[in-house]
Amino acid sequence: MSNEDNEESETEVFFAGEPESATTEITVDLPDDATEDEYLAFALAAAREEFGDFDADLAELSSTANLPVVAIVGRPNVGKSTLVNRIIGRREAVVEDVPGVTRDRVSYEAEWNGRKFLVVDTGGWERNARGIHSQIAGQAERAINEADVVVFVVDAMVGATTTDEAVVDVIRKSGKPTILVANKADDHNAELEATALWSLGLGEPHPVSGLHGRRSGDLLDAVVAMLPEVGSGQAKEGAPRRVALLGKPNVGKSSLLNALAGSNRVVVDDVAGTTVDPVDELVEIKDRLWWFVDTAGIRKRHREASGHEYYATLRTQAALERAEVAIVLIDASEPLSEQDQRIISMVIEAGRALVIAFNKWDLTDEERRHYLAREIDRELASVSWAPTVNISAKTKRHVEKLAPALELSLDNWDSRVPTGTLNRFFADLTAAHPHPLRGGKQPRILFGTQVSSCPPTFALFTTGFLEAGYRRFIERRLREEFGFDGTPIRVVMRVREKRSRR
Repeated sequence: MSNEDNEESETEVFFAGEPESATTEITVDLPDDATEDEYLAFALAAAREEFGDFDADLAELSSTANLPVVAIVGRPNVGKSTLVNRIIGRREAVVEDVPGVTRDRVSYEAEWNGRKFLVVDTGGWERNARGIHSQIAGQAERAINEADVVVFVVDAMVGATTTDEAVVDVIRKSGKPTILVANKADDHNAELEATALWSLGLGEPHPVSGLHGRRSGDLLDAVVAMLPEVGSGQAKEGAPRRVALLGKPNVGKSSLLNALAGSNRVVVDDVAGTTVDPVDELVEIKDRLWWFVDTAGIRKRHREASGHEYYATLRTQAALERAEVAIVLIDASEPLSEQDQRIISMVIEAGRALVIAFNKWDLTDEERRHYLAREIDRELASVSWAPTVNISAKTKRHVEKLAPALELSLDNWDSRVPTGTLNRFFADLTAAHPHPLRGGKQPRILFGTQVSSCPPTFALFTTGFLEAGYRRFIERRLREEFGFDGTPIRVVMRVREKRSRR
């Protein structure tokens, strides 16, 4: 039979839980008399080449061990987050033209003239603050005390206020080297106005426009000149795995991070939406270090959100992409919602390991627990493979059980199945449960291999298209045979079809 009468082609179909509708057809140029062994050899090589992207590791976390720490402090709405974005060279900190958007201490890595350092953005400091504003001020004071250099930001157009003078008193008590910045100095006249800030007694003010970048290079030169050789930065490189805390607003993510850290690391309030920027914290649980990332609550209609809420949602999604495993917190005292399921689906689509934590367990009674069990069986049946932990962040009930669940999910997320073992499994599976006949044809699995981990991704080379029900059956049997608790599974199908060319 000639090449024109018998041309081999392949169709690639991707699915993870639900079938993907789009397909891509790729022509394969093989000799007429190619044996099945030769085809399988080609298929394996093609799989490694085609799915190489799945082997890409997570972006390496840059080392921040012993890096100098620069704290950006000041009263609300003087442009601290705008200045932070200018220093780090990207729009990372959430910015909006209203006071109080930044609430927690948020760290970013920066570099200038070959010197690396950590920049800590803080919430606005206010005197005699109460409630949530008192917690924000407390976080700013902690940033001052833990920093190597303090950058005190003042509004050049407003001048020194009584609140600015109160911040100066806090800085002086800390004894930390300080640089005075007159922000919003967008022109020469504003720079002249900034000279009045000598009255604060912190030395020469540095007029800067964080928004436009005016004289920001001179400021960074001054900052670098003050940096110590060895700083107080924490180490991010190496063993600690990254864990994202996700959930609806006011579900208890920040309370859980504080409970794990053993201190009031992030601001907690009954008002939903307290957290805006993702907050990283190095936490030790049972002699193992973890990087936990507290994120903003994901609202139901994020596309309709505006201002800092919209950007907070984007930062949350970016934090999930940088994480390796996600803890999705669900309020156990309330009925499961569609939004809880959407957040879980977002983790699965991102290909991250998953742990589900039912928080506020102290607020549930026997009746609520009975109904919750029924809701889980009905609403979360598709993620029955995810470990679940019943906790109370407020009372610290069972929070220590999160570490074993995280380790289980990550171990399976990283795991690989040898190709020989996998193909013996498929041979036994298809012999006992062959694909149903459709139109007189019965698709067969010729060859299977795991092309990557994180998450486990499998390529199946078949003689025909496998129906959705049979694919779900394959995934279920893969989990029964090899575990994979706590991790999504991705399966890529490569269909070999014969077609005639006219």
